[in-house]
Amino acid sequence: MHQLKSCFFGFVATAMISSAGSASAQTTPNFKTQEIDSNVGIGYGLALADVDGDGRTDILLADKDLIAWYQNPKWEKHIIAEKLTDKDHVCIAARDINGDGKCEIAVGAQWNPGDTVDSGAVFYLVPPEDRTQRWKPIQLTHEPTTHRMRWVRNRSGRYDLIVAPLHGRGNKNGVGNGVRILAYHKPEDVTLPWNTTLVADAMHMTHNFEVIPSTPDEPESLLLAGREGIVRLTSGTNGWRSQWVARHDTPELQGAGEVRWGAFAGGQPYVAAIEPMHGNQLVIYTPPPEGPKDGLWQRRVLDDTLVDGHALACHDLLGLNNRQIVVGWRAMNKIGKRVGVKLFYTTKEDGTGWQQHLLDDNTMACEDVMGADLDGDRDVDMVAAGRASKNLKIYWNLRQ
Repeated sequence: MHQLKSCFFGFVATAMISSAGSASAQTTPNFKTQEIDSNVGIGYGLALADVDGDGRTDILLADKDLIAWYQNPKWEKHIIAEKLTDKDHVCIAARDINGDGKCEIAVGAQWNPGDTVDSGAVFYLVPPEDRTQRWKPIQLTHEPTTHRMRWVRNRSGRYDLIVAPLHGRGNKNGVGNGVRILAYHKPEDVTLPWNTTLVADAMHMTHNFEVIPSTPDEPESLLLAGREGIVRLTSGTNGWRSQWVARHDTPELQGAGEVRWGAFAGGQPYVAAIEPMHGNQLVIYTPPPEGPKDGLWQRRVLDDTLVDGHALACHDLLGLNNRQIVVGWRAMNKIGKRVGVKLFYTTKEDGTGWQQHLLDDNTMACEDVMGADLDGDRDVDMVAAGRASKNLKIYWNLRQ
């Protein structure tokens, strides 16, 4: 593991760049595909975490009408919960938040983006002693159009569940109240009411957010993508501070959908995004070489051929001591358009000279993509969930 410390809005952010210590860098990507489920309803959301405490990373899926996990290494499918609400499940958060080696799980459901008043649901799932059996759902308070969630470490070292709706309450066409991003504070007795804190409400439509890596003794901050652009949210003693990476306040820039944090080999951070929401462009933002540290970042388009881009991840897959970009698109309701997953990489410290490699050509209508070392070889493998393709795949990294 290499540690890069880089200046990010005047704060020090630490990037944990995964790289095999004894393996040489490989600039020719080499992946093997394994489909582990060909009967997915709608693969809305992925999480990668150790569910059963055996030291291996498992795959979790928020599917249309069930929540499931796939047990490493044989990928046996176990149902965690089924049909929590009348309408679809839409997101999942899984992370070991108490240090026992087993992840805690929360999910979002009752997905109906057209209903900005009564839709949405948030559940904490209580595990049985045998985690292959059904988990007990505890329903929490929620904002309408629950859409994305993550466990995030706070200033006290504990973990909050951050939940982002798609729309503000009562909004129509993105106009009205701001989207209320809430931090849920887990009580010792999870059946008691969970207190919440407002993280942000400046955007009028959001789509996804990212947890920025930090050192273990620091709180984690966020990147939030939405209609107004991309903003960093940092926890402070007086609440959350907002600093904008990009403001989309012109007709040419119409919001961001997916967002991820990255870093080049020289230590410079970057932000990757899909624009607009469900859009055709993969873009990166880099800090201006001159000007205020909290100023807007410079935008560069890497690809404008995506068809309904909907999945994004940044990891060091090739051992380059930087973070490469994996992007997936789903072409929903676009007959005849191809779907797929691409890897973008550069060996240059200044963030130029990007190359691309097609990981999947027209067999993955990618709804979500995530990366982790699934087989213990210290290389990051990728996992993707499909919508129209109704599948779940592992892209095994064979760089060694």
